[in-house]
Amino acid sequence: MSAQDAPGVEPVPEDVARAMAAEAALAEEQPPPPWLDAAIKRALWRAVRVVLVVVLAIWIGFQMRHLLGLIVFALFIALAMLPGVTGLHRRYGIRRGAAVGLMYLAAVVLSVFMIGVLIPAIARFADSVRESLPEWSSSLTEWSQRVLGVPIDTSGADSALSSLSLDLSSWADEALGLVTSGIGLVFDLFTVATFAFYIAAQWPQIMRALMSRMPPERQRTFAWIADTSIEQTGGYFYSRLLLMGVCGGLAFVVMLLVGLPLVYAIPLALFMGFVSEFIPFIGTYIGAALPIVIILAVQGLVPALVLLAWVLVYQQAENYWLSPRFSSQTMELNGAIAFGGALAGGAIAGPLGAFMALPVAALITAIVKNSGRKYEVIEIDARSAAAEDAPPPPAGEDG
Repeated sequence: MSAQDAPGVEPVPEDVARAMAAEAALAEEQPPPPWLDAAIKRALWRAVRVVLVVVLAIWIGFQMRHLLGLIVFALFIALAMLPGVTGLHRRYGIRRGAAVGLMYLAAVVLSVFMIGVLIPAIARFADSVRESLPEWSSSLTEWSQRVLGVPIDTSGADSALSSLSLDLSSWADEALGLVTSGIGLVFDLFTVATFAFYIAAQWPQIMRALMSRMPPERQRTFAWIADTSIEQTGGYFYSRLLLMGVCGGLAFVVMLLVGLPLVYAIPLALFMGFVSEFIPFIGTYIGAALPIVIILAVQGLVPALVLLAWVLVYQQAENYWLSPRFSSQTMELNGAIAFGGALAGGAIAGPLGAFMALPVAALITAIVKNSGRKYEVIEIDARSAAAEDAPPPPAGEDG
């Protein structure tokens, strides 16, 4: 039953009902206020512009990915050079550009020396392996027959070593050709060197230009992050360089003492020093394994065992004495974080990423440790997993 039919309720006049219906239809057809329509249009256009800018930036970044990678690597090199450049500038009054030039000259001399010694030595070693392979096979067969009573079939190993020696010879020739005629490589090196030169030489101007766009509080934070980046990157690089010199120099002496020819000892010492110190974790084993195998093949078992014993002794001395002295003040990094950072860097950018991962991980760790709010830890039950380890009981008392 409708309201009009209910007892005691006056029916709505027809003209009033028609007016109410007209007002309702007019309200439904009335457009929204102009300001609301303009705000929606501005928001939509802003969203479209943001999406277009993001898509354009991604496309440009993808097209320039090689150049961006070179710039990032140049920034890493510049940060590694900055402590030395600043030290030469402040201590001896050398202009920053001239200090960078001196460091470049030292790097060029070292690179030319390594190329001139390492690549011919690889080719000579490959030829020596191919020439001495029959003698090594017969000696191994006689030794196994005499000691084990069972001759060892070395035909498969002979073919594999012969193929490897041919590959090493061809690689050495190709590498030498690449160094002498690799236009793309030369251009990339020139690009990295140019960017690193300007970043290192004009670092104070770059810092002031960036900080001029920030409020004072943010300037302090930015300056601290920049100083920490320089400290971590430069400290890591120089400490590793010193350890490389110590490791490679001592290895060179040991190799000469066991009778290894000079043409083999120089590149192997350089290889051991560089790989052991600059490749995280596995570099120690790779850097020692290859020289030991080569000495075993060239000089025999006893010289190889002597080098192995020296590697074990030196590794302990480096872990417990040399490395803490060189890098305790330069890079504080948890072992698990260092391992994970090296794996992540290798997965992202290959060997170069693994090489750069440790100072980057140290920088991120330093930022996290020195930023944000910290609270005092409450007293907890000694049986809790979060409780600190209790000191050992005094001697003569029950634990």
